[in-house]
Amino acid sequence: MSHNTLLLLSAALAVVALIVLIARFKLHPFVVLITVSLALGAAAGMPLGSVVKAFQDGVGGVLGFVAIVVALGTMLGKMMAESGGAARIATTLIALFGEPRVHWAIMVVAFIVGIPVFFQVGFMLLIPLVFTIAGRTGTSLVKIGIPLVAGLSVVHGMMPPHPAAMLAVGAYHADIGRTIAYAIVVGLPTAALAGPVFASWIAPRIALPAENPVAAQFTGGMVPRDMPSFGLTLLTVLLPVILMLCASVADVALDTRSTVRAIFDFIGSPIVALLVALLFSFWALGYRQHFTRDQILKFANDCVGPTATILLVIGAGGGFNRVLLESGVGKAIADVALGSQASPLLLAWVVAALIRVATGSATVAMTTSAGIVAPIAAATPGTSAELLVLATGAGSLVLSHVNDAGFWLIKEFFNMTVPQTLKTWTVAETIIGVAGLCFTLLLSLLVGCAPREQAAQQLSADGWIDVTATLDPAHTPVYAG
Repeated sequence: MSHNTLLLLSAALAVVALIVLIARFKLHPFVVLITVSLALGAAAGMPLGSVVKAFQDGVGGVLGFVAIVVALGTMLGKMMAESGGAARIATTLIALFGEPRVHWAIMVVAFIVGIPVFFQVGFMLLIPLVFTIAGRTGTSLVKIGIPLVAGLSVVHGMMPPHPAAMLAVGAYHADIGRTIAYAIVVGLPTAALAGPVFASWIAPRIALPAENPVAAQFTGGMVPRDMPSFGLTLLTVLLPVILMLCASVADVALDTRSTVRAIFDFIGSPIVALLVALLFSFWALGYRQHFTRDQILKFANDCVGPTATILLVIGAGGGFNRVLLESGVGKAIADVALGSQASPLLLAWVVAALIRVATGSATVAMTTSAGIVAPIAAATPGTSAELLVLATGAGSLVLSHVNDAGFWLIKEFFNMTVPQTLKTWTVAETIIGVAGLCFTLLLSLLVGCAPREQAAQQLSADGWIDVTATLDPAHTPVYAG
């Protein structure tokens, strides 16, 4: 048996073991993730000391970003809930779109909000709204929540300025403006299928527990009579989005040595932008609504506690992800893909999908497959560089499962079991991947090919773009998914 075959078999067995131990034997996901990660590293032939370090690095790499985002986002959501701001937005959306169509509104809002922000940031900004709407309308959390994550996920995987999409744009030498335009054309119907359409079908088939400890933090209190205005609440929610969007514009419009650009990059970083929004909420939704300092402190303290288990599981998922990466699973898949004779668009999707399934990281999947496919596309006339970005992004979103930290984020916040998360989140992500490819192929019939000369000039001496850096976890923003 070849080393690559052994790696792929070990990874597959590890995933099966995770699902069986958690779903069948009801063991705690945190303990199972640690145990299986260490066993996988040893089975893959990693030095035992490196296995532990890889797991620790993975946990730290994920929680270094996600823990701060979840904490700040939860506090912001609590302020929205206690002040009545979330209820104000919920009642406004219900009045505008009608209760039967509010899940469509959530998908559109998520698509727009997700453009400048990371998936986790957008999720934490909007999940209080989902909890509130579900509670006020009596609608299943699945029916409201799946459109939220579908809208965010499509933008995260396909549209610049998200890191993986930008790396793919660079690898394929695509035009950013056209890529964004095509991503909107492909992304909106894709999000609609994976979000409202799929959610309406699956929601009646998923029975969630009556109690959701996380949702109770946002919906358990009495809504005050004097709710903040819709405009002020919306500004509070969109403030981090605005700050991050300004940073993206500054990166395009200003010189890298510009002091103004450095300032915008600082205040537009996800953590600082969320912190600014939280501090603003203390005034806009706190003091302005006649809450005392002690009450605001109590809100912040009360909401952080229930996130502890969530963060532990997410961190352990990141550790499992890192062990997979450092064991060489991604490189094994890349070696297999190099022998393919498929068209560049299909090859980009397949390679990204395989690496996504094996490693759990959309970012690693997208950057690695772009490095593999770019030289093939450069030698294949008739392929649009912008559509290659979309095909790669669609493939990188397929079949999110237990090796993806995002899987555990959705599971814990929606209070679902592992099988329920597989039936909802995993299927929704797979619909995004398949529908995204189909719409991209349809669009390829209408758009012409882009010049390939520049891409061809980037090939290394042996004819391939080096993908080693994209497979190195140190070069990969693991928090990005």
